[in-house]
Amino acid sequence: MKDHTIRRLLAVFLVIAAIFLSVAIAAVRNIDRSAASSDWVNHTHAVIDEAGALFAAIQAGDAALRTFLVTGDARDQAAIRDAAAQVDEHLEVAKALTRQEPESHQQFILLETLARQRAEFNNQIIAARAANDSAAMRTLLATDAGGGAIREFQRKTEQLKSTAMARLAEQDTANFLQAQKTRWTVWSGVALNVLLLAGAIWLIRDDINARRQLAASLQEANQLLEARVKERTAELVAANAQLSTENLERQWANQALEHQVRYNQLIIDSINDLVLVLTKTQKISRVNAAVIHLTGLPTTELINQPLKRIVRLAVPADSANSPLNDPLELALAEGRDLRDLPATLEDKRGKQTRVRLTLFPLRDGTKVVGGIVTLQLIQA
Repeated sequence: MKDHTIRRLLAVFLVIAAIFLSVAIAAVRNIDRSAASSDWVNHTHAVIDEAGALFAAIQAGDAALRTFLVTGDARDQAAIRDAAAQVDEHLEVAKALTRQEPESHQQFILLETLARQRAEFNNQIIAARAANDSAAMRTLLATDAGGGAIREFQRKTEQLKSTAMARLAEQDTANFLQAQKTRWTVWSGVALNVLLLAGAIWLIRDDINARRQLAASLQEANQLLEARVKERTAELVAANAQLSTENLERQWANQALEHQVRYNQLIIDSINDLVLVLTKTQKISRVNAAVIHLTGLPTTELINQPLKRIVRLAVPADSANSPLNDPLELALAEGRDLRDLPATLEDKRGKQTRVRLTLFPLRDGTKVVGGIVTLQLIQA
């Protein structure tokens, strides 16, 4: 495909992407506004419901009060208390719902004041009825003649509900206009994108022949590549076979080494003298059965332990203050043998046995890596 066609197509698709992004942003914003509006509408309806329920609870309390004045029944008095509790509950919910709306919140504060005044009036009536004070009841009822307090409460409740309904109507109009605007934006973007896609198709059609030629060339290249891949695969198969052979030889070598180590251990165990294999730092790395039998210590308590734990050289008195009074360390450092040095062997019970120690250095090439110590018992 020609370079100028590619540039044109890129420009077309960039414009399409920009239009699509703009339409998507507008749609998302409208969805967010719709969600927020829906939340606000639900919130407003909840406020209206609480206002209605509050007035209903006030009316229920008033009805229960008048029934109580006639009957004096404790159940009617309990109904008055239940109605008062419902009034308090609806007031608390309404105040919580309108905490972010100062105007509505203030109206519910006024309604709360009226509700408390009504509750106080109810308590006074109940007290007068319980005391059979007819004069006090007539006085209190005279102050509430015609239900003025209830009508005031109803008036303020209806005012609050009408204000909320007016806001709902305004919000509904705003939502409709916003939806219309978003609808026109989306359809305009879709139409423009369709036109741009048609232009892109027209540009692509001019390059179909070139693409066919490119496809033929690509097929030929793929055939050549397949041939090279087969050749390379054959080389990899041969390399894998060689690696398999080398791995098998390495396994055989490891097995042979394990057999040799086991054979060496059998040789060491078959020696009657006590044999210990040391590292260059004089730690025990291997012992034969004679050492285990004479010391009474298991292999786990001997391996990686210093030789001085069970074997001590008999140091002459004139060499006690010598700067280097460890012949084994000196011999391992210099790579020379030590023969028939007097020493003592201590078993696990602390019993000491006189022995003669012989050291043969172990070398890896020209480097001393450890030594073999043999102990011969001295007959008493």
